[in-house]
Amino acid sequence: MSEQELGPSKREPRLLGLSTPARIPLIPPLTAARWLLVLIIAAGVYFFNGFLVPVLAALVIAFASWPLYQRLRDAVGGSRTVAATLALVFIITFLVVPIVLAGTYTVNEVREWFSWAVETNRNGAPTPEWMTALPGVGEWLDQQWVRHIGHPGAIGELIQIVSGANIGSIYRGVLAAGGGAFNLLLTLLFMLIALFFVYRDGESFARQIDKFGERILPTRWERISRVVPATISSTVTGMTLIAIGEGVVLGTAYWIAGVPSPVTLGVLTGVMALIPGGAPLSFTLVSAYLVARGTPIAGVGLFAWGSIELFIVDKTLRPRLVGGPIKLPFLPTFFGLVGGVKTMGFLGLFIGPVLMALLVAVWREWLRELDQPESPAGAVVQATEELLPEREPKRLVSSE
Repeated sequence: MSEQELGPSKREPRLLGLSTPARIPLIPPLTAARWLLVLIIAAGVYFFNGFLVPVLAALVIAFASWPLYQRLRDAVGGSRTVAATLALVFIITFLVVPIVLAGTYTVNEVREWFSWAVETNRNGAPTPEWMTALPGVGEWLDQQWVRHIGHPGAIGELIQIVSGANIGSIYRGVLAAGGGAFNLLLTLLFMLIALFFVYRDGESFARQIDKFGERILPTRWERISRVVPATISSTVTGMTLIAIGEGVVLGTAYWIAGVPSPVTLGVLTGVMALIPGGAPLSFTLVSAYLVARGTPIAGVGLFAWGSIELFIVDKTLRPRLVGGPIKLPFLPTFFGLVGGVKTMGFLGLFIGPVLMALLVAVWREWLRELDQPESPAGAVVQATEELLPEREPKRLVSSE
């Protein structure tokens, strides 16, 4: 074959590029590495999103109980495995088991409420005597009861107007809640497994997070990383644990006073205690019910006990337990509670307020930085000081 016949083929462009690899990459290595990291994180979130709730719950519990865990670790001679095992046993005994028992009783009592609602919706029900005996409002409540609840089909119509759902479907959903107990127990199991490893390897993992955070936020990471655990500890001890304690104490008082469904009302009181002013509203309404039912001594005694307990908690226990840098106002607390329950279910009662507290903490940290203006010259000097420790030794070695 002649050289003239090879000439045109050499000048034609190759469809797959050069036969030898080019020295210049199509994508810069740093950009490719960043996109690869983003894709790996996205894939991890997609495939392991079912474990997000138990891992978050384990982190919240670990942050709140870390000082006690450190004392326990020192007491067993510094063995992290033994300390993590003992801490897990204590948490199962004094936190998980009581919550599971209370949840079981609550589900059974709520089923009884819905059974009464279905029966009343089918056949109707007269106005309770204690309600008609209320002074001033008894006659009006009797009229409202007859109009909205008393006649057959009234509760179904009311629920249809309020929620747009059928009472039958709601009742079947409540009955099916027992079937979701397995999923809840599975989530608790994953949470306990994650909590064990957080206790055992938490310090080394925190050091790795600090290294990564210093590369992303070199001037702010130290402050933010210290605010986060203090905020979580403050929120959990100041809101969640105290709310659980108030639910247990007032639920016991309901049982002593003879209130129907004391476990369910105690759980509702504990949930309401997460919201400022929720616990006083709960035991006040229950006390009013006891007085209207014809047991004024029990009603007055319950109200007095609730007031004394609330005074002791707010004036003595809460200031000592809550030592964090942030105290949530009403609206973020309410949004965190409702959003957590809607997104994560029962565990959202604990995680929702904590996440809202973190958002408020970061926001206040940024506002604090804005209140401290810095001159351009100072900013240049600070930036130069941040760059010099990494680059100066290399320059000095090359000059020698």
